[in-house]
Amino acid sequence: MMKNIEYAPEKALNSGRRTIQAEAQALMDLHDRLDKNFSNAIALLLDCQGRVVVMGLGKSGHIGRKISATLASTGTPSFFVHSGEAVHGDLGMVTGRDIVIAISYSGNSNELSTVLPVVRRLGTKVIAICGHPHSDLAKLCDVFLDASIQKEACPLNLAPTTSTTVALALGDALAVTCLEARNFGESDFARSHPGGALGRRLLTYVRDVMRQGDDLPLVSPDIPLPQALKEMSLKRMGMTAVVNDNNEPVGIFTDGDLRRLIVRHGDIRHFTMHEVMSSHPKSIAPDELAVEAASLMEKNKLSHMLVVDKQGTLVGAMHMHDLMVAKVI
Repeated sequence: MMKNIEYAPEKALNSGRRTIQAEAQALMDLHDRLDKNFSNAIALLLDCQGRVVVMGLGKSGHIGRKISATLASTGTPSFFVHSGEAVHGDLGMVTGRDIVIAISYSGNSNELSTVLPVVRRLGTKVIAICGHPHSDLAKLCDVFLDASIQKEACPLNLAPTTSTTVALALGDALAVTCLEARNFGESDFARSHPGGALGRRLLTYVRDVMRQGDDLPLVSPDIPLPQALKEMSLKRMGMTAVVNDNNEPVGIFTDGDLRRLIVRHGDIRHFTMHEVMSSHPKSIAPDELAVEAASLMEKNKLSHMLVVDKQGTLVGAMHMHDLMVAKVI
């Protein structure tokens, strides 16, 4: 039966600080004892010809899932296998080309003790994240990473708290060190995170955002302005490109140009496009990043930009709103 809850703000604050301090101290202890075993683990991971298979049970399993996800998203292909499922068929996913990272604070998990001898017979190397150097896991691994702690942050010294924090930090250290060794950069990270903000910025090209074909407003220089306005209204881009017979852009006319023209002249029906267009419009290539187009448009205070290929032919156009819809900006 649940006991009566005793809550005092100052006591709660002290408890929170004590927990964080305990885990921070354990991480500093880990920092100080990191040795050549860590370097040996990195060498194994960098030489892996298959996947990094992370195994664990209970809280260690939850930490293992996070470590595997971090490895996979930073250039080290990885997946997680629950130790309990491994002994009932999932071990078939592991090959001799893989590396296993086994996580168990006690190092005496029955499931891991059953699985790892089979894994070793495949020729698979094993890295252990463990708190006891004389455990079964320590004896079965190729590289032992000491994740020992003085005490759990839990006042009962029962709930895995500090121990899971240390294991997670070791996993992050492995992932980041491999990332740096592989010169894994922003573009690589973006490919692993295409749905994120960075992915959209680094994987979205002008050709993916621009309007083209029948959606692109086009007129010739000698067309009367009223006809050009009809094209602008039909295509609803707030502008029209002005092109010559070779489909090369010679100008652009926007809603802003229209307003300024009316203010200056009132009756504008007699104008042709070559008289009112803005010559030498800014343009960008279709293979440039969309974020570069956004930067150019912002720098030049433009709402529109034409897209021109290597031959100087108009192939598309963009409105700043298109970049916003694509979540590039």
